[in-house]
Amino acid sequence: MRLYTNVQNICKLQPFTNKLDIITMRKLLLLFIVITFFSCEKNETNDLLPDVPVNVTINLDLPQYQDLQIATGWAETNGGIKGIIVLNTGLTPTYKAFDRACPNNDCSSPMTFDGGLKMKCPCDDSEYSILDGSPQTSGNSHFAREYKVNEINPSTLIITNN
Repeated sequence: MRLYTNVQNICKLQPFTNKLDIITMRKLLLLFIVITFFSCEKNETNDLLPDVPVNVTINLDLPQYQDLQIATGWAETNGGIKGIIVLNTGLTPTYKAFDRACPNNDCSSPMTFDGGLKMKCPCDDSEYSILDGSPQTSGNSHFAREYKVNEINPSTLIITNN
């Protein structure tokens, strides 16, 4: 008789624990979504840099852009704020383009690139990765301004900020 009563009580608790499990799972799922949303990293640019329209077409058959046809080749072109550095990464995406304006400083001179892995701002010697624009100098938090590169055909690139 006593066993029967305990089984009845346990059976009455089972729907309650199922509801509790569902509520707990929903809360955990919501927490996971919120954490994922806030953990995404953004490439931020400095508010000091003006927003300028960028729409540059590069013909890779021209002599000044021949280096872009090989991996790790690079070239400079007009456009953006202080000019644009374009790099053939040899990876996916194949091409990267960055503005030569220093993102952490109102510098009158454009950033330089020597073909290595870093762009350098001549005003404060701060450095930025040519692969993702991330600051390589401690104390700098803004990324170099990156532009979108679309490969229209094997010999034409279009660089935009859209």
